[in-house]
Amino acid sequence: MKKIPYIAQQGNRKVLMVNDAPFIMLAGEVHNSNASSVEYMEQVWSKAKELGMNTLLLPVTWELVEPQEGVFDFSLVDELIQQARRKEGKLGFLWFGSWKNAQCYYAPEWVKADTERFRRAQVVRGRNFCQLENFYGMSYTSLSYLCEETKKADAKAFAKLMAHIRTVDEEENTVVTVQVENETGLMGSARERSEEADALFTAQVPEEFVHYMKEHTSTMVPQIKEAVENGAVSGNWEEVFGEAAEELFSAYYVASYVNAVAKAGKEVYPLPMTVNCWLDKGEEPGKYPTGGPVSKVLEVWKYCAPEIDIFSADIYIKEFMDVCDEMTRRYQNPLYIPECATHSYAGPRAVYCVGHYHAICYAPFGFEDMGKEFSASQGFLFGMDTTDPALSTPQNVKEYGWYNKTLQSMMPLLTSRYGTEDLQAVSRERKDEDTMLFGDFGFKVLMDMPMIKRKDGVCLILKESDDTFYVLGNGCMITYFSRNAQKPYVEIFSCEEGSFEAGAWKAGRRLNGDEVTMLMFETPQLLKIRLHVFD
Repeated sequence: MKKIPYIAQQGNRKVLMVNDAPFIMLAGEVHNSNASSVEYMEQVWSKAKELGMNTLLLPVTWELVEPQEGVFDFSLVDELIQQARRKEGKLGFLWFGSWKNAQCYYAPEWVKADTERFRRAQVVRGRNFCQLENFYGMSYTSLSYLCEETKKADAKAFAKLMAHIRTVDEEENTVVTVQVENETGLMGSARERSEEADALFTAQVPEEFVHYMKEHTSTMVPQIKEAVENGAVSGNWEEVFGEAAEELFSAYYVASYVNAVAKAGKEVYPLPMTVNCWLDKGEEPGKYPTGGPVSKVLEVWKYCAPEIDIFSADIYIKEFMDVCDEMTRRYQNPLYIPECATHSYAGPRAVYCVGHYHAICYAPFGFEDMGKEFSASQGFLFGMDTTDPALSTPQNVKEYGWYNKTLQSMMPLLTSRYGTEDLQAVSRERKDEDTMLFGDFGFKVLMDMPMIKRKDGVCLILKESDDTFYVLGNGCMITYFSRNAQKPYVEIFSCEEGSFEAGAWKAGRRLNGDEVTMLMFETPQLLKIRLHVFD
């Protein structure tokens, strides 16, 4: 029997293992409703293959899985899995249960209709619905993170789903990860305002949780660290956590809720489980889904949600790489990006995430629209910025497909270097990073030069052996140098363009002369270079 997918330590990174081999999810997340129709998904898979994607992230919604309480229908799930197998792709399922974007869009009708048994989160005392100025003026409602009945029902449905996936897929490993809920949290307020919420907020904070938080201040962001260090060692939430109390309260109950759902699923089929967050972007609580797994409440989630294997962020902001740094450094987490933009940095960022962060998943959201002009809502979501035209320029589909197909053809070689310094990358988005060092050799990557017209340059270099390197580049020029003080001179012995076919290098043109005098990448290209040092 094959092992089910799992997370393993490799070097200084974690990797996703599928069929006992490291696997990179070169993925795309579909528009939310597209996966509700297998027929519609045929054209989506066609676009995915054009883009070189090997995995799709697809919602599985509570309302379709359990349309009547206790009556489960997994026919759509089965069809999606069978379709993925026909397309020779993998799936990451997204469980849209109690939460989807801090709302309860995909809860079943029988849950939505019974507001006494399945209580709503009251942003305003006594009101289950309200208009939120900071939610684009839309009507807002969400299920309460304090309601045990809802949590039990959600967990039961999720466990049924996971048991079914095990029955139909344990031998095939088509489904490789599962996201538990989506962008959890509360809009409009830092915490719920119901009578029950107020009573819990003024009650004693659990002693073990207080102790954990006091013991982990060294990892906290300054704002939370200060609140925890200055708070009492026991008491109600405000006495213990001061100004941060309301957000920590929400995080405690949201994380505990999500953990209960994940635990129920893992008990029957322990696939790697993820959560995602809508970034807080430095805003006040309530202007983003408060209580979700954003960086500043990480310690709460680590304590309350041990069943979660990977924390991830939906990254649409200009400071993409700063968020990636945070997700890998603070979370001590493999980089898993379930949602990002489809502007012209999408392809270069895929290469950079694999080469620099050794990512296990990179998935532009709504990739079906990649290459099209952005709508007004997409432009807003993707953070269009007139200071950087790349942020408002759609990604070239052909180039994105080349990046992904090339990375996929190199996957065994790439993953063999995951967790080592033998796989590195630089990007034009990070002007302070332009050098990669490998043993006796170093490479300097020049991107901000008059002769380089494009502004989305990227370069990935993999060290195959002491003197041989694979270089994947675009929009850049490369120089190389010796790091051996006794042998300061370096020369190219061979330079080939080519590709990988069935895991083996297939050389194309042998380059020399002008081509190696100035290693310029004006379009995406993969080279194999052998260097030699002299005294």
